[in-house]
Amino acid sequence: MRVPLSWLREYTELPGDVTAREVAARLVRAGLEVETVEEAGADITGPLVVGRVVEFTDEPQKNGKVIRWCSVDVGEPEPRGIVCGAHNFATGDLVVVSLPGAVLPGGFAIAARKTYGHVSDGMICSTKELGLGDDHAGILVLEQDEAEPGDDAIELLKLRDDVLDIAVTPDRGYCLSIRGVAREAATAFGVPYADPGDPGVRADIASTGADGYPVRVEDTARCPVFAARTVTGFDPSAPSPRWLQRRVQLAGMRPISLAVDVTNYVMLELGQPIHGYDRDALRGPIVVRRAEDGEKLTTLDGVVRTLDVDDLLITDDSGPIGLAGVMGGGTTELSGATTSVVIEAATFEPTGVARTARRHKLPSEASKRFERGVDPALPAVAAQRVADLLVELGGATQEPGLTVVGTAPSPSPIEIDVTLPARVAGVDYPAHEVTALLSAVGARVDDAGAGRIAVHPPTWRPDLTDPYDLVEEVARLHGYDAVPSVLPVAPAGRGITAGQRLRRRIERAIASAGYVEAPSYPFVGAADFDALGFPADDPRRRALRLANPISEEQPLLRTSLLPGLLATLRRNVGRGATDVAVYESGLVFRPEPGPLPVPPRLPVPPRLPVDRRPTDDELARLLAAVPAQPRRVAVALAGDREPAGWWGPARPVNWADGVEAARVVAHAAGVTLRVERDEHAPWHPGRCAALYAGDTLVGHAGELHPRVVAALGLPPRTVAMELELDRFFPAGVVDEPVPAPSVSTFPVATQDVALVVDLAVPAAAVEEALRSGAGELLESVRLFDVFTGEQLGAGKKSLAYALRFRAPDRTLTVEETTAARDAAVAAAAERTGAVLRGS
Repeated sequence: MRVPLSWLREYTELPGDVTAREVAARLVRAGLEVETVEEAGADITGPLVVGRVVEFTDEPQKNGKVIRWCSVDVGEPEPRGIVCGAHNFATGDLVVVSLPGAVLPGGFAIAARKTYGHVSDGMICSTKELGLGDDHAGILVLEQDEAEPGDDAIELLKLRDDVLDIAVTPDRGYCLSIRGVAREAATAFGVPYADPGDPGVRADIASTGADGYPVRVEDTARCPVFAARTVTGFDPSAPSPRWLQRRVQLAGMRPISLAVDVTNYVMLELGQPIHGYDRDALRGPIVVRRAEDGEKLTTLDGVVRTLDVDDLLITDDSGPIGLAGVMGGGTTELSGATTSVVIEAATFEPTGVARTARRHKLPSEASKRFERGVDPALPAVAAQRVADLLVELGGATQEPGLTVVGTAPSPSPIEIDVTLPARVAGVDYPAHEVTALLSAVGARVDDAGAGRIAVHPPTWRPDLTDPYDLVEEVARLHGYDAVPSVLPVAPAGRGITAGQRLRRRIERAIASAGYVEAPSYPFVGAADFDALGFPADDPRRRALRLANPISEEQPLLRTSLLPGLLATLRRNVGRGATDVAVYESGLVFRPEPGPLPVPPRLPVPPRLPVDRRPTDDELARLLAAVPAQPRRVAVALAGDREPAGWWGPARPVNWADGVEAARVVAHAAGVTLRVERDEHAPWHPGRCAALYAGDTLVGHAGELHPRVVAALGLPPRTVAMELELDRFFPAGVVDEPVPAPSVSTFPVATQDVALVVDLAVPAAAVEEALRSGAGELLESVRLFDVFTGEQLGAGKKSLAYALRFRAPDRTLTVEETTAARDAAVAAAAERTGAVLRGS
């Protein structure tokens, strides 16, 4: 919200010598976010004066251009001669003249100079050259009664002003108006405040009813109040006065025409969005209703929009004429021929307006205000204010009657202990100060007895619903800087939990293996599931939908880490990082199993208290209202895993790198993984490994399916791995000391064996059999070669393992080593059908 200081002063008695930066500092102290203070017109210096064109001569030039050699009265004894290239003025017109020595916006210095055979002693200015707009086609012509030659044009045009640019948070929608910011400024400086939206000062409004233009509201929940006022005999050619145009411009909007400028002006002043309809274009009464399926509306931006049944519409007998709270329709638009105007000022339910604006990708100044909550007591006041200005500035006549449908709801009183703000904030707020500060907010404060007060929030503060909202207001207005900063004392003897230790250990291990952490947002869409090739009945498609998603393209909570991680990999590759290895550790959201594609629903969570610890029952109901959120870790790789160099060629990533990343994670967690072949989207069916901890499936790793790679725009042969850490310890993380390994000082004995098995036998099964048969003397087993060929026969493969044996208390003999090896081979033969190669 851009707030000109001169406009702010109209409703607050700010000290005359206070600067805009001092006002900004006070507002920041009161909790508003003042981003910048702009000194509009600070780069303009005089002399900049009003001039009257005495006479001029049109002089054609050789280049085909026709210039005017003008004699201009600037309040001096003699007129000045000025060359001008524009032709949109006549003799006797008042214009703005920058005399030699003046500096216009952008550092444009003016000097007397010879041009087109004349010495131009100044410049007649256009709107753009003065920084008042973008019109550069012609010069600015003033009204005859606006000024006299020689008057200061800087003051006349209000070229200089200070503007506060305020970032209004969602809970302070009332500050999207001069009215709201002026109230905050008056409170901050402790000066009187004149409320421009006070209906009590307008007796003519209080006595009106539904006797104006006919209006019917069918959805009173979405439109509790609707006011309509009609003016006739409006002069559509009447220009907006200079002061109104300048205020609208400084507030960040473009002046268009008197009728439109007035509605924008009142919206900026009061915070109540206004819409004007050409009465001659209306067909029958105005009706506020929900859209019907398939209805269409052409909005003011010229776009034909297909409406949703959730959209609230403004209609007449011809059909939709506006999206309520968002934008009007083109059929009833105010035009250069409009002489009768029906003024609409209404209150619309915030979330419905927000849904409509987001659904149609149509944010507007009106929707921005309705989404944050508009004062429901304002519609009649605002409609009358617009009518008054159209009468005053456009020569219109008000028709009798002001239609007001509905009644502004009265906020419920909030009863609090007068000592509550002091107890919460840790600051001594006397009872009289608490009452005074809440009254400054606009609330009515009554004594409820027994040290308690009843606070009736004002209609423009829908955010005040709880005693602690009032505590925040007291602390804010008294000053957050008065609230002491006291760090809580940490209980002795507590550190990070066992789960935190485990996560740190795992993340250190995966980072040490060369992966870079790349956290992503937990939001996905159905298109992500389609790209990953999840089957229609895959439980990972059963995802929770957010009630208010940031993007309609990603309205779901993730059930896997892969969508965000693979998007990060694609982004990095697209920016030139050819070799990428990233990882993420985080939560996924898995609702209870159920039918697809029915979206899952959760119980409504309880609202927990803030003045005490929740009870066990409250915590249980809270946990019952959230889905299971298992913690996972995932990696994604593309490009070369090992770079090329003098030592040899590069090694590109392959499915085994994904499996190795899983082993790194499992080793850090103290878990042994078992690897088996599997088919599981989004992995390649022939290069996908299922990962088990004992008999529990904990994840998958391997090369992504080529269709997935193509759909996501990833490099060929991209590898990924995903593990669910919570499945490592089904009964919970047990925080037990990790025993240090025993180191034997005796020599190791190595035996190599090559076993022939069927192609379908997993290498992991052979390794497990070797370990079980070798006994306690076996130190490690390593697969170092896989061979297939005609020598072995069809459907066979050879697996070569290096077995390391060592005893903790002696040097092993050849007989002991051979016996252990033979026992290992026998176990493999019994379990997997392995045959010792060459036997």
